[in-house]
Amino acid sequence: MQKGVDYIGVTTVYFCHDGAGNFVMARRSQNARDEQGRWDIGGGGLEYGMKVEDSLRKEIKEEYCADVLDFEFLGYRDVHREHNGVKTHWIALDFKVLVARDQVVIGEPHKFDVIGWFTLETIPEDSHSQFPEFLRLHRHKL
Repeated sequence: MQKGVDYIGVTTVYFCHDGAGNFVMARRSQNARDEQGRWDIGGGGLEYGMKVEDSLRKEIKEEYCADVLDFEFLGYRDVHREHNGVKTHWIALDFKVLVARDQVVIGEPHKFDVIGWFTLETIPEDSHSQFPEFLRLHRHKL
């Protein structure tokens, strides 16, 4: 049984910022599951038995090596996509997360090849396919 395919998957998505108008994105490497070469804010599937807040903290620590200083739940999204010809359905729990900029480094070099800090005015054009919808729903809260 595969999350998002055989049943609806749940993912925590995080917009990590430094409190000064900058947010971090990682570029997905050629080894990433999908959307290689695209800039992503970050996310991870919720594991059975894990609390959402614990998942959020764990995923950010794994991907960015950073501690969560504060967070705000922004809302949820139904995410319908197609991956390798297979339709998927996820519920994304979207968060705005404060992190210490000096802690942020690539924690999963097998999935990401570079990280960068951006503003809402300098978003890379080649961002993850779901990022525009995230922004449409939550930009006013960022």
